[in-house]
Amino acid sequence: MRDEVRRIALEASGFLDDREGMRLYELARRGSVSAPCVEIGSYCGKSGLYLGEGCRETGRHPLFTIDHHRGSTEQLPGESYFDPALWDADDGSPTTLQHLIRNIRHAGLDDWVIPVVGDSRAVGRHWPDATLSLVFIDGGHAEEDAMADYSTWSRCVRPGGYLCVHDVFPNPADGGQAPYHVLCEARSAGVWEHEGTVGTLAVLRRR
Repeated sequence: MRDEVRRIALEASGFLDDREGMRLYELARRGSVSAPCVEIGSYCGKSGLYLGEGCRETGRHPLFTIDHHRGSTEQLPGESYFDPALWDADDGSPTTLQHLIRNIRHAGLDDWVIPVVGDSRAVGRHWPDATLSLVFIDGGHAEEDAMADYSTWSRCVRPGGYLCVHDVFPNPADGGQAPYHVLCEARSAGVWEHEGTVGTLAVLRRR
């Protein structure tokens, strides 16, 4: 991975650590040989830079990164992940699109990280089955949002492709449980093999 891109990723706002990011980079580099990747939850582009750099190095298929860019409930004023630097007082919500675009541009990944602005479920309804090499779920962490992202997008992963889920905390004392419930649901489906966890990033591969 280019040092400059890794530096921009590390400095970008977000909640992914470098070990998790490098695992995504490796998976995108491997998977994008055969088909595009999709990220649910762009935020300011931290994870998208790792994924996009993997796609760029392969030189075959890009990353589509999907977000409505209005934040989620945990990013509202008074909540645990509120960031005043991202708050748009006129709109009454966080706004992250301009930060994403700037980080993509600075990393030289305009051709490899393609922002899709919209609700992930609305976009996913129109996406064909079994056409993606990797789906990374890191959108809203409310139970309904996380499960909807899983049910909408998991069908789009090709056999041999990867489903990655971020912020997986088996112990409720460590964090919210919705991503962990997604992991449990996937493992019980019988079509996914758990390839391990790096930090809070769980990786499954479709049989």
